[in-house]
Amino acid sequence: MQKAINLIAVVICAVNFLSCSSKNKANQTQLSGNPIFEGWYADPEAIIYGDTYWIYPTYSDKFAKQVFMDCFSSKDLISWTKHERIIDTTEVKWADSAMWAPGVIENKGKYFLFFAANDVHEGQVGGIGVAVADQPQGPFKDLIGKPLINEIVNGAQPIDQFIFKDKDGSFLMYYGGWGKCNVVRLKDDFTGLLPFEDGEFYREVTPESYVEGPFMFIREGKYYFMWSEGGWTGPDYKVAYAIADNPFGPFERIGVVLEQDPEVATGAGHHSVLFEPNSAQYYMVYHRRPLGETDGNHRVTCIDKMEFDEKGLIKPVKITFEGVGAKPLQ
Repeated sequence: MQKAINLIAVVICAVNFLSCSSKNKANQTQLSGNPIFEGWYADPEAIIYGDTYWIYPTYSDKFAKQVFMDCFSSKDLISWTKHERIIDTTEVKWADSAMWAPGVIENKGKYFLFFAANDVHEGQVGGIGVAVADQPQGPFKDLIGKPLINEIVNGAQPIDQFIFKDKDGSFLMYYGGWGKCNVVRLKDDFTGLLPFEDGEFYREVTPESYVEGPFMFIREGKYYFMWSEGGWTGPDYKVAYAIADNPFGPFERIGVVLEQDPEVATGAGHHSVLFEPNSAQYYMVYHRRPLGETDGNHRVTCIDKMEFDEKGLIKPVKITFEGVGAKPLQ
């Protein structure tokens, strides 16, 4: 009798072990993993449209080959669908060498994609363009047939634009390379700029150590301004931030929140931020370079959680191979 009881106990333990093992495996399969999709992609702009997550990255290759853009969509942050060639240089006639660093936003039922094109210098054609589509995956069409911003103002190369909708419904655009950052006001139809109250069209907001890749979001009434530092081809690429009471600063640098981990990846930077409203969870979507990689163009898109302390400061983001768990939108 005792032997029979012991045998039953062994069977129950085995069943429980297999059940737990199966659950653990199921849980493991529900992680996004990093990178979250295959391919060389950088400068990811993440956004939520309706019940779907979208990521618009740069196709990362030699400059002359960056002549198109893909995007990716997901219902849960785990499984991603690739939408190929949502725009290319055959549609943007003035873009003759490269398109990169997309910025996206929806307005009045239309979907807008802003981009940098050509490595523009003073007197050349290039800079920030804007395209429009009827659906998030395009195809996108050049909106105005020329750069929205072509000239060099305040020393800022017109690249790396981020479009920000403020609390009053107005649209601002932060942009700039070469260590300088400007903010401008956009018309509602995104066909041009509006002046500020003083009549000027450009306002410099460059924080300490800024290099490129600006990003802005609001949390609990405060404006969180973020940017990339270091060199984009090197291991020192990273993200820092500031907090202000308004969208124009001043932006006093607080510190670095995203950087390399020598055991995971290098060159972590040029990010965007996702906010999932049901769980109030923030995510950092960024690119990084695999360990041991020497090709500056080998960049991959990743996602990790972004959290805050009791004072509202951003905790350093831990970059992982695992990524994040499933988070369907309701």
